[in-house]
Amino acid sequence: MMKKLLTIVCSALCMLAFTACGNTAAPAGAPPGGHKILVAYYSGTGNTKTTAERIAAKLSADLFEIVPSEPYTQADLDYNDENSRVMREHNDPSLRHPGLRQAAPDGFAAYDVVFVGYPIWWGEASWVLDDFVTQNDFTGKTVIPFCTSVSSPLGESAAHLAARAGTGTWRDGMRFRGAASADEVAAWVSELDL
Repeated sequence: MMKKLLTIVCSALCMLAFTACGNTAAPAGAPPGGHKILVAYYSGTGNTKTTAERIAAKLSADLFEIVPSEPYTQADLDYNDENSRVMREHNDPSLRHPGLRQAAPDGFAAYDVVFVGYPIWWGEASWVLDDFVTQNDFTGKTVIPFCTSVSSPLGESAAHLAARAGTGTWRDGMRFRGAASADEVAAWVSELDL
């Protein structure tokens, strides 16, 4: 009888020990790699927004839309019209600081990985991003740029943003042709090894 009782007690203790040791998975909703990730983006026509949403969904990241103080309308974005807002700003760099409704999300300091998304305008990052990177401190953060463009490459746009920011560890970026598919985003994100 004593042997049977001892066997039951030992079995129960072993089960408790295995259960306690087996609970090493990250809690539900925890980001991959234990990082706190933000996907910040400006989108003029919706392509960058779609891509940003797919990146955020893949990484369980927070999403932040960078909104200029005076948002661009479709007419403002018509680069075929010499009198459109973007053409005036393109031709006069002193007009390229539209200001932001909010420089960063609350709790920006807590993020250790920040994706920065933007459309390419005349071979460079939309100047809305200039205000975002100069108004925020990226010290201690890994910054991963991505852009959308029908024809222009990433080019030096990410390097220029990194120089303007002056802080953060900037990784190589990615250019997506238009709105990226979920498969394109998944392939790229897996290569990042976050």
